[in-house]
Amino acid sequence: MKIRGYAIATALVLALTGCATDYTKSEAPNNLRVDGAATRVDLAFMPGSARLAPGEAGRLDRLVAGGVIRPFDRVTIAASGVPRLAEERAAAISHELLAYGIVAEALPLQAVPTNHAIIGVGRYAVTLPACPNWSESPNAEYTNAQRSNWGCAAATNLGLMVANPADLVSGRTLAPADGQPAVNAVHLYMTDRVKPPPQPTASPFAPTPSTGGSEAGAPPAGPPGLGAQ
Repeated sequence: MKIRGYAIATALVLALTGCATDYTKSEAPNNLRVDGAATRVDLAFMPGSARLAPGEAGRLDRLVAGGVIRPFDRVTIAASGVPRLAEERAAAISHELLAYGIVAEALPLQAVPTNHAIIGVGRYAVTLPACPNWSESPNAEYTNAQRSNWGCAAATNLGLMVANPADLVSGRTLAPADGQPAVNAVHLYMTDRVKPPPQPTASPFAPTPSTGGSEAGAPPAGPPGLGAQ
């Protein structure tokens, strides 16, 4: 009876030990989170023409100046009319937006009101993972699995350096490159007229949740040699 009781106790201890040290990546994911919102702007054209209706060009300028449309947004244009007229109308709006460094993509869309165009504006924000991630027990790993901090640095760096957060959601349509924004930048550089960009009213990067009382994004103090992998 004593031997049987000892065997049962040993099995229970081993089972509890296995549960205590079990860890899965789903407990502390090191992935980027991308959140987005979409808005639309309707512009009117002169009947049967690719010219914007009176006041529409000024309204478009005010929308850009007010931050409704920004360079890092995913901007699409769908215009009404026969294919050739629709293409000319989309090009007219694209030309206006290029002056602000905003590159738009023409997108066929059904049910566009007559003599109108619809500008779709997709805005995305990136939330960085809570890194470094030392949530896993520092004990020896015998399952050949990735550690909890694996991929933290790569995900954080990608979220910080991506020019357009929308590219993390889906790629852009392959088309001939539009060199006008690059030409404008070189021209300003050559004429010594480079100006710092204006302060944005909202950052495309969401703050990392604070942990342990430390500031968001600031690594907690720890022993040397335990940098992000």
